Amino acid sequence: MNTTSAYIINAILVLLVVRQIREHRMDLRGLAGPVLAVGAAAVFFLRSVPTGGNDLLLELACVTAGAVMGCLSGLFTHLRRDRAGQVLGHAGWVSASLWVSGVGARMAFVFGATHGLGPAIGRFSVAHHITSAQAWAAALVMMALADVLTRLAVLFIRSRRLAAVPVIPAPASSRAHA
Repeated sequence: MNTTSAYIINAILVLLVVRQIREHRMDLRGLAGPVLAVGAAAVFFLRSVPTGGNDLLLELACVTAGAVMGCLSGLFTHLRRDRAGQVLGHAGWVSASLWVSGVGARMAFVFGATHGLGPAIGRFSVAHHITSAQAWAAALVMMALADVLTRLAVLFIRSRRLAAVPVIPAPASSRAHA
């Protein structure tokens, strides 16, 4: 994955979180957009998943970090029901900050790798048996995918649970008849 590709995937992820900041319905249609974007990113950017040396360990660590960030982001997303019982949600500051922090960390890694830190990453890779740059690329893409998909899974579960709670109608107000 080249620098431009990394910036594109991370920009798409930032746009997804910006979209999530405004309140929106938490239905399958509302969750479909991020799933489609993540699927497209996986098809476009994830060419292979190297398994030599400690590549799987690197990839598992990045997937775990992405899943933790996504889970926390989903837990810190504000959900409520409107008067009709429809579940609405929006990413609050904590949720958005977690997501943007993950994107920023990946972008900082790619920027550093292409602007002077490449030899240090290479030495780290040799010392820790990471076999190729493709292992790093796969790990970062899968980290982003785990972040988005875990967040969506948490939101789906939370919104379904909230939707299952019966709506209690507000008490009728006393009205004076003239």
